[in-house]
Amino acid sequence: MKLSIIIPSYLEEENLRILLPRINSVLKTIAVPSEVLIIDTETPLDSTAEACALYGARYIPRVGGNRYGDAVRTGIHAAQGEYCIFMDADGSHTPEFIEKLFAERERADVIIASRYIDGGDTDNGKVLVLMSWIVNAVYALVLGLNCKDVSNSFKLYHREELQALDLRCHNFDIVEEMLFKLKKRNKKLHILELPYTFKKRMFGSTKRNLVAFMVSYGWTLIRLRFGK
Repeated sequence: MKLSIIIPSYLEEENLRILLPRINSVLKTIAVPSEVLIIDTETPLDSTAEACALYGARYIPRVGGNRYGDAVRTGIHAAQGEYCIFMDADGSHTPEFIEKLFAERERADVIIASRYIDGGDTDNGKVLVLMSWIVNAVYALVLGLNCKDVSNSFKLYHREELQALDLRCHNFDIVEEMLFKLKKRNKKLHILELPYTFKKRMFGSTKRNLVAFMVSYGWTLIRLRFGK
């Protein structure tokens, strides 16, 4: 298996019915052995499993809880591809960009779809953009990460490198934890950023609680910098 597309999902059936055919079309163009993994809730909350069956995706209930971090760990453990690309299920990550990430796979250890380099952009509102920019700048500075967009989960990784990590974060901050711990394992980690425009979600509402989000990110930054 060459490529695994890993998509954490929580009540995203409506979006997946639009995204999965587009992802399949891109993978057909790339023409390498590949798989699409939908990491759903522990117990089904909608008809995501039926959507996966319809479009040939692997449906996998998350293990250890219903948090985003649990979905990421479950996806990493289940993936079989030499390379892994993580995507959001809400439509903010354009399936057609998969081809660009995969095309650059031999140029770096991690490839990021970046909102904050020249040519990158985001459709989010000004307040969210400012908060995101601050989080990314602080994380990059404090953790010594040589990139502009730490927090966008739309990235390509080497599967074996991910599976070697001890990932402990429960929430969306696991994205930063992954990058930091890859850097910790490999001081010469090469990160390549490609300009990308982040889209607004298509249907449904965000599962991210803003206050919990900020508290979690602050604690994780301290723990990663000074702890394990």
